[in-house]
Amino acid sequence: MAAEWGPAEQWRAALPQHAVLSRLRERAAAAAPSPPAGRPPLIRNLLFGLDGDLFLWDAERSALHTIGLRRLGGPDPAGLSRYQTLICINPPLFEVYQTLLSPTQHHVALIGTKGLMVLELPKRWGKNSEFEGGKSTVNCSTIPIAERFFTSSTSLTLKHAAWYPCETLEPHIVLLTSDNTIRFYSLKVPQTPIKVIALSDTEEETLTIKKGRAYTASLGETAVAFDFGPLVPVPKNILGQRGSEEVLAYPLYILYENGETFLTYISLLQSTGNLGKLLGPLPMHPAAEDNYGYDACAVLCLPCVPNILVIATESGMLYHCVVLDGEEDDEQSEKSWDPRSDLIPSLYVFECVELELALKLASGDEEEPLESDFSCPIKLHRDPKCPSRYHCTHEAGVHSVGLTWINKLHKFLGSDEEDKDSLQELGAEQKCFVEHILCTKPLPCRQPAPIRGFWIVSDILGPTMICITNTYECITRPLLSTVHPASPPLLCTREDKDVAVSPLRILAESQHSFEKHIQSILQRSSANPLLLKSADKDAAPPPEECLQLLSRATQVFREEYILKQDLAKEEIQQRVKLLWGQKKKQLEDLNYCREERKSLREMAERLADKYEEAKEKQEDIMNRMKKVLRSFHSQLPVLSDSEKDMKKELQTIHDQLQHLSNAIRQVKMKKEYQQKKMEKGTSPRKPSITLSAYQSKCIQTVLKEEGEHIREMVKQINDIRSHVNF
Repeated sequence: MAAEWGPAEQWRAALPQHAVLSRLRERAAAAAPSPPAGRPPLIRNLLFGLDGDLFLWDAERSALHTIGLRRLGGPDPAGLSRYQTLICINPPLFEVYQTLLSPTQHHVALIGTKGLMVLELPKRWGKNSEFEGGKSTVNCSTIPIAERFFTSSTSLTLKHAAWYPCETLEPHIVLLTSDNTIRFYSLKVPQTPIKVIALSDTEEETLTIKKGRAYTASLGETAVAFDFGPLVPVPKNILGQRGSEEVLAYPLYILYENGETFLTYISLLQSTGNLGKLLGPLPMHPAAEDNYGYDACAVLCLPCVPNILVIATESGMLYHCVVLDGEEDDEQSEKSWDPRSDLIPSLYVFECVELELALKLASGDEEEPLESDFSCPIKLHRDPKCPSRYHCTHEAGVHSVGLTWINKLHKFLGSDEEDKDSLQELGAEQKCFVEHILCTKPLPCRQPAPIRGFWIVSDILGPTMICITNTYECITRPLLSTVHPASPPLLCTREDKDVAVSPLRILAESQHSFEKHIQSILQRSSANPLLLKSADKDAAPPPEECLQLLSRATQVFREEYILKQDLAKEEIQQRVKLLWGQKKKQLEDLNYCREERKSLREMAERLADKYEEAKEKQEDIMNRMKKVLRSFHSQLPVLSDSEKDMKKELQTIHDQLQHLSNAIRQVKMKKEYQQKKMEKGTSPRKPSITLSAYQSKCIQTVLKEEGEHIREMVKQINDIRSHVNF
């Protein structure tokens, strides 16, 4: 694959030079729009990938531009200028801030705060599998979703949207609006929801403030995000049925701004029992006074069982929660009349991660960094190939988080151990990996440069991040392969169980190997991300802040790189000394073993000679013993049993020989008689007489008459005999 698309560095260097990005950069530089004041920041993501192509939304033309990654980095320079444009027949009238590909990969959701529209991707054909055979401009049909609903409700806004995760059904889109309601829409009936989930009472939502914001919203009791989990069987206590039929549904986790999480099971194929009932809030363990923050903004369910929820807050905190079945609690049972409420799932906070949204710079002569009060919404992205990795984009940059403890957690939960205390030890031993990839707010005096598009390309030359800034600068960075799983083996490869494994390989793959020890030493807790300044044309930043930024970068390089490399160097040197001593001892043991082997060979030769001599003497003694026994038996006056048996056998053989001799003599006489007969029969034959047909007929007639005459005579004789006897 690398030979087809070129080296990784060449591919990453060619993408920013593409004609689409160059034209969009020129347009952005000429326009240079300033964001409206007083407007809450929106996390944009106008980039996604499909089958080796990148799709970038162009707001001015209301179109999608496609960039073929397969033609980048090759010898053909035309790959940098070739692209396709997918134009909407009915363009959206609202501003699009997110594009979302459907699970069936045939539709793209164009999401805005005042509406949503679905674009249908055209068919592919041709040599390079391009849209409509490779046309430069392709018209695409669009489907407006809930258009009358958003038009009639001017104060209503769309807070979150996602596709229903089923790939076998018709595409369905799920909307979370500011009236604290989740609605499910089908593309066949785009104006009427097929399912509605009210997250709060309608009476409370009617009591609005002048600005149109409900009291529940001011208290943080409104939903801000949701996410679907993988398909699981619904627990029977939640389903409310006693039957043995298993119902499969998707768990829908709903996050409120105050940090509470609700759960409901969704299945568009079935609607039995309490399916679709809102459960929660889910209890979080260990409990916290602030309920783990009051500024929750995003939730992500990793595709694994048990489900792992990632809850993000605007202050940069990430909470990794494991969803497990709840246990009975006396306090909960007293508060609720329903006995099934005690068995709702619980969230166990496995670890907390604080993201460095803005760089922490040192203040003056003090070494401690300044505490930054910068906060912004965070958007969570799944990794398309690695289920244990996810990515965070926000106004100030990009982070990548990898959970390396998921496999060990699954192994622990699958075991029969009853002691749950080792779970905390597992969390203390191995934490997640956090990569600060891009920082768009390096200085406190600068405004952050927002990100316009983010995508992970994992099927071309390894996992690579592609980031499009607000000025359409394209940034590509490779991700760490520590968390990314290895490629699956081919079908033709088979593991040979009989092949012996090298002891050195077993030692290297052991849990406490020296290589893993060095990796743990070199593991960095912070890094210097790629710095990107905003597009404003203000004066240069103050020298004090530049010095702080330089000091911060120097400190990170010193603490996270040089010092850890020195520690690793000392460990390696000490390990080398130990290995030299072990090698010297092993060489001495080897020489001793060689001498022992030489002496053992000489001893083996001597023993072999002695064995041959002893074997010959043993054979001589055996022969002499046989002669003695034979002579001894010959001197006995009485026959032994074996001799008697042999005598009888010889007598029987003698009688059989006489019988056989008589039989042979008779056979010889018969042979002589047959020969004489044969000699007599060899005289010449007389010539045969040939008769005509008439003669034959006359003879037959005569013989017939004679036969009748003889029959009559026989009859007469028989009559006379009977008469005489009578």
